[in-house]
Amino acid sequence: MRKLETLTTSELLTWIQQAKVQASQGQVAERIPSLAVANSSWFAVQICCASGETVAGDMACVFPLMSAIKPFSLLYLLEDLGVEKVFSWVGVEPSLDAFNSIEQLMADGGYPRNPMINSGAITIADKLPGNNASDRTQKFCQWLNQIAGCQLKLDEVTLASVRSAGSQTNRDITHYLAEAGYVNNPVIALDTYEQICCLSGTVTDLAYLGKILAFASELISSKHSQIVNALMLTCGLYEASFQYAVQIGLPMKSGISGTLLAIVPGEGAIACYSPPLDHVGNPVGAIAFVEVLSQHLQLSIFANS
Repeated sequence: MRKLETLTTSELLTWIQQAKVQASQGQVAERIPSLAVANSSWFAVQICCASGETVAGDMACVFPLMSAIKPFSLLYLLEDLGVEKVFSWVGVEPSLDAFNSIEQLMADGGYPRNPMINSGAITIADKLPGNNASDRTQKFCQWLNQIAGCQLKLDEVTLASVRSAGSQTNRDITHYLAEAGYVNNPVIALDTYEQICCLSGTVTDLAYLGKILAFASELISSKHSQIVNALMLTCGLYEASFQYAVQIGLPMKSGISGTLLAIVPGEGAIACYSPPLDHVGNPVGAIAFVEVLSQHLQLSIFANS
């Protein structure tokens, strides 16, 4: 079995080119105007190992993390309030419906399946420490930048674009969560959720965040990072999570901006940015890249050593 740090430059460039061909089969997200203008050919990769970092592609691209922030809002709340409290509000079951399905939420009586779909992430956002949405977002952003050494910032342009697009589905989800008693303040909850999804950075920032989950740290409970990794594996790519657990075998989380973060526990983090998405909402090229990487280097957490 090869280690992630044995990846060669020629392998990296070859697999990126293959992934970019795959990406052409996807579509850039159109619902949010600021995301719709992304260049479909953009592709950036940063891999962080214990021995160093490898980068390639359009490294200057800055993008909102969107749903790739969800593992970290969960981690933040676990650190703040503990496992028992957090999972009294949100479950750990995979969802077989879309990430914004209100039908599944209603069928479950308003109890969010997991923190990686919108209902769960909005519930988490409702519980974050802070007096209002901006205060919560600022505290959360400062915490991430401090423990990860990244430089995330709130993208005000994207936030304005998200607000102008006005997701009725997310409003309906938040209203139903409040009716069911899982959200205390629906206005602040949704505003917080939208703001934290608009925290932006480069693929380097995303990779540095990934290191929090890949390596043991005195700053984070190992139990909490283990829980987050497990939920990324089973829920991080929405209803396609089962498929990629088999094909790739790594904890991963996507975002509709084209973000993808994959964790190789104990070895490192793989951060990708490639805007075109599949019908589920996962970045086609980024997943193709991580898949070939995992298969050639036998990175799956289920691989026999």
